[in-house]
Amino acid sequence: MQPPKARIESVSEDLHGRKISDPFRWLEKAGSQETREFTEAQNAYTEAVLSSIPTINRAALRQRLEELLAIGRAEPAKVGGNFFFYLRRDGRHNQPVLYVREGVHGEDRVLMDVNTLAPDGTVALDWFYPSRDGRLLAYGTSANGSEISTLEILETTAGTKLPEKIERTRAASLAWLPDSSGFYYTRYPRPEEAPAGEEMYHRHVFFHRIRTGSADGLNDREVFGRDMNPEYWPSVKISQDGKWLLIRVDQGWVKTELFLRNLSEERSQFVPVATGKEFIYDAEIFDGELYITTNEDAPRYRVLKVACAHPQRQNWREIIPQSGAVIEGTEVIGRRLFVRYTRDAISELRIHALDGAPIAEVTLPAPGSIFAPLGGNWDSQQAFLGFTSFAIPPSVFEVSLDGKVAPWAQVESSIRPDDYQVEQVWFNSKDGTRVPMFLVSRKGVVRTGHAPTLLSGYGGFNLGRTPVFNRNAMLFLLERGGIYADVQLRGGNEFGEEWHRAGMLERKQNVFDDFIAAAEYLIGKGYTDRDHLAIQGGSNGGLLVGAAITQRPDLFRAAVCQVPLLDMLRYHRFEIARLWIPEYGSSDDPEQFKYLFQYSPYHHVREGVLYPAVLFMTAESDTRVDPMHAKKMAALMQSLSANGKDGNENRPILLRVDTRAGHGVGKPIAKLVDDAADFWTFLFWQLGIQN
Repeated sequence: MQPPKARIESVSEDLHGRKISDPFRWLEKAGSQETREFTEAQNAYTEAVLSSIPTINRAALRQRLEELLAIGRAEPAKVGGNFFFYLRRDGRHNQPVLYVREGVHGEDRVLMDVNTLAPDGTVALDWFYPSRDGRLLAYGTSANGSEISTLEILETTAGTKLPEKIERTRAASLAWLPDSSGFYYTRYPRPEEAPAGEEMYHRHVFFHRIRTGSADGLNDREVFGRDMNPEYWPSVKISQDGKWLLIRVDQGWVKTELFLRNLSEERSQFVPVATGKEFIYDAEIFDGELYITTNEDAPRYRVLKVACAHPQRQNWREIIPQSGAVIEGTEVIGRRLFVRYTRDAISELRIHALDGAPIAEVTLPAPGSIFAPLGGNWDSQQAFLGFTSFAIPPSVFEVSLDGKVAPWAQVESSIRPDDYQVEQVWFNSKDGTRVPMFLVSRKGVVRTGHAPTLLSGYGGFNLGRTPVFNRNAMLFLLERGGIYADVQLRGGNEFGEEWHRAGMLERKQNVFDDFIAAAEYLIGKGYTDRDHLAIQGGSNGGLLVGAAITQRPDLFRAAVCQVPLLDMLRYHRFEIARLWIPEYGSSDDPEQFKYLFQYSPYHHVREGVLYPAVLFMTAESDTRVDPMHAKKMAALMQSLSANGKDGNENRPILLRVDTRAGHGVGKPIAKLVDDAADFWTFLFWQLGIQN
């Protein structure tokens, strides 16, 4: 069984004095008939390979996956007046259902069930914001995983919709006026309004007045963003009295700026609060004060306070200093500061008075992760905590103002935490840097030196890897005695901004070195061997996997590379990828081209090399990472590598393209089961696991 032969039409170009050849550039044209035929042929080939493996009972595997993926999740409540709004997915719901409680311990009522909007579950609820009194709810939905939301408004009590229908509100930030008469929000221009090729940029802030403004928002007043760099990313907050409007502008993942406006003065202008420095700033507004969380001169972050009326830097005063743990975020709830920390990749929560004085250290349910900002308002009597760990599904806990924790919306699960053991190990990377890794296995599993092992990582964009409930890994661990290894690579935020910067731009190779060192540690310490070690990563983690298999093809048996970036010389030309130039760099720059070319996986596939078996997984509606990356890489590896040829037929290069899905956000449970069934069929086959 051989893969489809893809036409080779090499395109050559000179980049900064170096000739670059691209034999599959034609696959970048997603809408062409030839690309569609390529995709269909690859999907058919992948299905034929996976369905012909005699040692895998796919029906039994799929049944167990359905049971595991039926374990739900709940997310922290957002509060509006006496209404408590939260998302929960139970059983086999394709999408989470939005519930509302009237009263903190009232009965749950279904407010919105997007599962009714599409029989196959491909319409997702992307975001929602209740008004201050909870009577109205602004929310965004999108189809097929596109994440390009449409804003609508719902009346909480009656359940009826207002006429508003505002397009292009992807990942909207929204702040209601205190009287619920309108809101500030972010949206993108219509395609015909944006310069060619920039439809995914130019996110600006607008003001919408309900019932009197235009229902489509096209006449809404632009408040912020004109003449701003099109890649900048503004977000909005408003004070509880409606007097102060705060704009945070993200400029990549290493720099933000803050601007403040006094809405009580008719002709007021935005005043710069924090601008022009290479630091990250966020802030909460309460009682005329800004509470600023920043890594300015504090790579593990600290909290400062300043009066809104005089927000200049010389007036800031520190109230919570930097400590050994990294501050993840700060929320003003119940007239107190709830501060989220990470220490050695495990979450902590502390409560402080508004002057920074400590009130309580909250005892969390287990070593694990706070997976979202806390829910609650300045006048709430409690905060809502989203918590998860390797064997604890995402659930919601109520935290009192003095730090007591009680269940609020728990998710039932057949997984017993006591059945698992979690070990945190440390190893030396190539340059001697100490790197941590979590190893999860069934309790009592003996180290044999050849346990089936899945190594996963991310390493980028200031995003940390902390313990989370991985339904897929449970199948791997629970029934086959395998090991799940989750490594905290440089590029994340586990140890603050220095850790992040050590894995970006010209230092990106550190991330790949860390990952390779993790694999070598697992083998060297007798957990597994090269024939039983697989790797997995998605998005930036897909780049990680691509770099690992091209730099050390001898080290792994198999790899699953999901929604990946792989052509790092052209990535920034597609979808929203210009946003990532501050993290990766751009091949348009001669100096940045040098290090991008040194690791770009697409440009380091070598003829005749036997690589690990690879399953590339991508999706046509991905508006973050263009599926051309996986298509081109699969075609190139099938063409050049020794995989699938001359006795290596059991190490194929496979490509799976989902035609009605995106980057992964909002993917329905039915598609998640399909994904997982192919994922585990492939890995069980490659690692010699029979089911």
